[in-house]
Amino acid sequence: MRRARLTRGAAIASIAVAVLLVSLKSWAAWRTGSTAMLGSLADSALDLVASLATLIGVWIAAMPADEDHRFGHGKAEALAAIVQVMLISVSAFGIAVRAIGQLMGRQETTAAAEGIGVSLVAIAATFALLAWQRHVIARTGSVAIRTDNIHYQSDLLLNLAVIAALVLDQYLGIGKADPLFGLAIAAWLAWGAFHAASDAVDDLMDKEWPEERRAEFLAVLARHPELKGVHDLRTRRAGTVDFVQFHAAMDGSKPLREVHRIMDEIEARIEAEFPGVEVLIHPDPSGLVNEEGEAARELLPERPEQL
Repeated sequence: MRRARLTRGAAIASIAVAVLLVSLKSWAAWRTGSTAMLGSLADSALDLVASLATLIGVWIAAMPADEDHRFGHGKAEALAAIVQVMLISVSAFGIAVRAIGQLMGRQETTAAAEGIGVSLVAIAATFALLAWQRHVIARTGSVAIRTDNIHYQSDLLLNLAVIAALVLDQYLGIGKADPLFGLAIAAWLAWGAFHAASDAVDDLMDKEWPEERRAEFLAVLARHPELKGVHDLRTRRAGTVDFVQFHAAMDGSKPLREVHRIMDEIEARIEAEFPGVEVLIHPDPSGLVNEEGEAARELLPERPEQL
């Protein structure tokens, strides 16, 4: 499956970049003694663990539906994203603790040139990875790869912050620059983790589609002349697969075979406009609504004059 190959390829690329960055930053942190560099190393180390979780998540998510998982395994991506968010949060806390400790004492940074060089290499590698991830996200919509992309975007700022901290601390003599930048990095990571969690939580909680997408969906349904009404529309997303179910009001005098034919036509229209969406339609005789409250509200928009 092309989508599975793309997401796995993006996850493997992320792991390769993380291994490179951990190796380089371990050496640079030892050489410089910089809290900002150590924070960047901790972030890259957790990136490696998070990328491994992403690979496992997208691998499981690509598995077809089975007897125990009739809706597929798409939510594995959201679980992988949650693991990433937890690791980013731990990283932010650890960096903040070290930075506060350094502010209370004094620790000299050294070998700024080596640290700056490593950060420049990290920026180049991260740019390349982000470009590939955006390509994959555009074609798959993977929530796990999107979360991975978010924290690698923060890596660009982290590496720039390390460069700034080393320059200010060692070349300009601003002694508290390194721990202050370390605190800023920790705050940035914590803020990014908070926002990165939202998509994964929405996925796990079966959040409805945005109103704009629901309106587009209902507009497609409205173009079928024999569909009299729609109510109890429910939408959700699992990984990259969308699920939709709704009640469709039909002429109650039509035979079952004819109703089935119309349902097939509606599903074909939906597939043409929303490829890959899995649809479950419950036909009702027109005027019969057994649901109550919001589920009973008529949703079909005004008919266009032409199909």
